Amino acid sequence: MRTSKGGEALGHRAARTRQTIIDAARKLFLERGYAGTRISNITDACQISRAGFYTYFQDKREIFNLLGANAYRDSMRVVNLWDSIPDPCTLDDVVAWVRSYFEHMDEHGAFIFSSGQSAPQDEEFRRTSERLQMRVAWLLGMSLRRRQHNPTDAPEALGLTTQAMLERSWFYARGQRLPVDDEDMIRTVAEVIMSTFGPGPP
Repeated sequence: MRTSKGGEALGHRAARTRQTIIDAARKLFLERGYAGTRISNITDACQISRAGFYTYFQDKREIFNLLGANAYRDSMRVVNLWDSIPDPCTLDDVVAWVRSYFEHMDEHGAFIFSSGQSAPQDEEFRRTSERLQMRVAWLLGMSLRRRQHNPTDAPEALGLTTQAMLERSWFYARGQRLPVDDEDMIRTVAEVIMSTFGPGPP
């Protein structure tokens, strides 16, 4: 159940307003960066008053933290899907997983890319963000490592490079909309992931 800043349960209309604020802030963070986005930009985009904004959020940092928490939680959900994929897996299994990752990026990609360029500058935020990012990378790397014919000594590096390939491929195909078939991109990424496992049984 959605709540206001004070913790009260929100009705349908209030929940919709709160979500409108979040969506507007996400778009503005992408366009202007965190530092370049003011509360007035968010309220103008939502056509609400500053008092209306403060009904739901203390400041823009609270929204940024919420977007980050949602992206992290969904990243973990997608990585954990490897636990349900057969071992050994087929190319079609990996294609389905890559498609799930692209869908995750459809929801959170704008925030992930914008936060890499512009985010709160304090040390506490930097450390927390780094810790969460490395946890996702390590878990993804370990999920892939378990399937490797010659397991890597650096699962965090495997996870980070795989994430980089997935996120940049998503950006080219769905963010930048370059003239490449979406399914061709997904299948090619899946083939590259499969290649890291090494030779299968003869």
